[in-house]
Amino acid sequence: MSKKMVVLGAGIVGVSIAWHLQKAGYQVTLIDRKEPGNETSFGNAGLIQREAIRPYPFPRNLSKILKMIPNQQIDIRYQFAEVVTKAAPLFQYWHHSESGRHEAISSEYATLIDRCVDAHEEMIQLSQAERFISKRGYLEIYRTKQVFEQRCKELEGSLDGTGVEYNLLNGDELKEVEPAIKTPMAGGVHWKQVWSAQTPHDLVNAYFEHFVSLGGKFVQAEIQSLQRRSEGWAVQLADEELLFDQAVVALGPWAAQWVKPLGLQVPLFFKKGYHIHFADTGESQLKYPLVDAEVGYVMAPMPQGVRLCSGAYLAGLEAANRFDQLTQAEQQARSILDMGSTVDAEPWSGARPCLPDMKPIIGPAPGQKGLWLAIGHGHQGFTLGPITGRLIAQMIEGKETEINMTPFRANRF
Repeated sequence: MSKKMVVLGAGIVGVSIAWHLQKAGYQVTLIDRKEPGNETSFGNAGLIQREAIRPYPFPRNLSKILKMIPNQQIDIRYQFAEVVTKAAPLFQYWHHSESGRHEAISSEYATLIDRCVDAHEEMIQLSQAERFISKRGYLEIYRTKQVFEQRCKELEGSLDGTGVEYNLLNGDELKEVEPAIKTPMAGGVHWKQVWSAQTPHDLVNAYFEHFVSLGGKFVQAEIQSLQRRSEGWAVQLADEELLFDQAVVALGPWAAQWVKPLGLQVPLFFKKGYHIHFADTGESQLKYPLVDAEVGYVMAPMPQGVRLCSGAYLAGLEAANRFDQLTQAEQQARSILDMGSTVDAEPWSGARPCLPDMKPIIGPAPGQKGLWLAIGHGHQGFTLGPITGRLIAQMIEGKETEINMTPFRANRF
């Protein structure tokens, strides 16, 4: 069995893959230009979303699409040039979001989500990272009665048989559960099984440190090239070439550009996002992560303060930041929560790598023996990193995978 492995990309997906392979007895080198967990995995609300069995669809309702056109929404904005450039994958995204197709995709996607908490739990226990985890769930809150009642109707019976657990809370019950909310609300949904990391970076770093303790190696360097050799895969760095038996590409938003020279076309598009922290100054400190469902942003309690995460900005990977979306989210957040001044010098920004059918690629690269791909986890890389690592390791070891991997094959595009 080929034992010398390289994993390119040290976000939560790459770290989880490296962890599982090292634990399985491989000699694993993890390579990234930054320290582990300092790119896309750094910026999120830290949620491990057991309830997220249905991936985010493209709006199909005409009224919602018309609302998007002025480009002033807090939940979603777009760069016009990028919409034109990515017209083909975005059209496919719209196509796959039709209710029947989306439901079929969701049933496949759910096989990953069903195992996300269990996969994290294994890594949390062995990495002794329990101190970084809260198991309270999160609150999806609603400002107006009509929208909340509509949401209640949507949920009624829709999650039967999925194992997802939640409580519906009226305005008074919501205030009792989360006293930090200062404004009367119509109600909310308490998603009970969702876990959250105190800070996402700390959890990724705990997984990484355990990987190193198992004998794993980390190289912080810029990758110059990835090339096939008769004896394996060569990774060219600035001052040396490293040779491996097999390679795994888990480079998040940058993955497509690295596999393109190998003849692999991956139709990624990107949803940029931002976060910033505010001092928690209320009489009651925020206990639960909050999703302001009618507006489209997330707040989460973290050691640095309340982390405010913006909605999505559909834009190119190198597009200039547009912090006005985050600024407007802050204005809305202050209407329901007492927050002090910012504690960051500037907002964090990053990009979510998305695929047209809302499912990641997890598996072998077509026509490239010994090359494996873990690409396109969209909004759920933090949730799905550990189960992706487990499944990639099972495939590389030649074991029977615990789920059907056909829906996630690379050659579906």
